[in-house]
Amino acid sequence: MLALLKRIPYHWFLKTHRLLAICYLALGFHATTLMKNSYWLSPVGWLVTVLLVFGSLTAVIAMLGKIGAGRQAPGKITALHYFPGVKALEVEAEVHNWPGHKPGQFVFVTTDVAEGAHPYTLASSWQQEHPRITFIAKELGDHTALLHTKLHLGQSIRIEGPYGCFTFEDDRHCQIWIGGGIGITPFIARMKYLASIGKTQNWSTEQRIALFHSTADIDEEALDKLAQDASSAHVQLHTLIDARDGYLTGERIRATVPGWRTASIWFCGPTGFGEALKKDFAAHGFPVERHFHQELFAMR
Repeated sequence: MLALLKRIPYHWFLKTHRLLAICYLALGFHATTLMKNSYWLSPVGWLVTVLLVFGSLTAVIAMLGKIGAGRQAPGKITALHYFPGVKALEVEAEVHNWPGHKPGQFVFVTTDVAEGAHPYTLASSWQQEHPRITFIAKELGDHTALLHTKLHLGQSIRIEGPYGCFTFEDDRHCQIWIGGGIGITPFIARMKYLASIGKTQNWSTEQRIALFHSTADIDEEALDKLAQDASSAHVQLHTLIDARDGYLTGERIRATVPGWRTASIWFCGPTGFGEALKKDFAAHGFPVERHFHQELFAMR
C-alpha cells in the first residue's frame, strides 16, 4: 500500500524496506519459539527451516543496506547541463570499475545517502577508453526538482547496475522507436552507440529506424541535440510538440512507416500512453506479444 501512495516521499518509502526486514526477523523468531518440537522433524518443519534461514539472511542484508552492493561503482560528476524548457538535468560522471552497459539499460544513482538511490535510464553508450556515463533527471518529484541546485562538479556519487532488458536486440528489418517526454533517454543512448560504431568500424546496417518523440515541453537546445544524435546515427526523427502538432497516435505512426507490420516497436514513456498504443496496434493485427517492447517507466 505504501508503494502505491506516491505522495509519500521516496526517502520515507525507502526506509520501509528496512522496517519490513526488522518485522520479518521478529516474526521469524516468534514462529521459531512457538512451533511445536514435533513439527521440526516433519516436511513442514523442513520447509519452514529453509524459508526462515534464507529469509533471515536476506533481511539482514536489507537492514545493512547491502542489496546490490556487488554491482556498485564509485563515480564523480564531471559535467552538468540544465535544460530549463523541459526541466531536466543532464549529468555526466566518470566511473571506476564499471562493467559496462548496453544502450537502454538503467542504473540506480545515489547522490545523497539520506535520500537513497534513484533509478535513471542511461543516456550514453559505454566506451572503455572513455569511462563516463550520462543520465538525465527530469523534475518529477521533490528530490529531482532540487537536483540542479544541489549537484556540483567533482561531487562523489554511487552507481549501481546496470539493469534492464530494453536493449533493442532483435532481427527485424525495421524498428519503430517511441519516446514520450523523458522516455526519450534510452533512444539517445542507442543513437550515440550507433554513431560511435559507425565512426570506429565504418559500420552500416540495413535495419531502418524511425524515432517518434512526443513531448509537451519545448527546449530548443535539447531538440537540436536530439536532431544531431539522430542524424549521426542515421535515424529518421519525427518530433511532435503536443500544442503544435497534436498527440501521437498509432494511426500517425502507421501512416509514416509503411512497413510497420514487419517492424518491432520499442516504447518508453508514460504507462497509459504505451498501453493505449499497444492496444491500438494489436487491434490492427500487429503481434504485440512478440514485437512490442515497453520499458517499465514507473517504479512505484
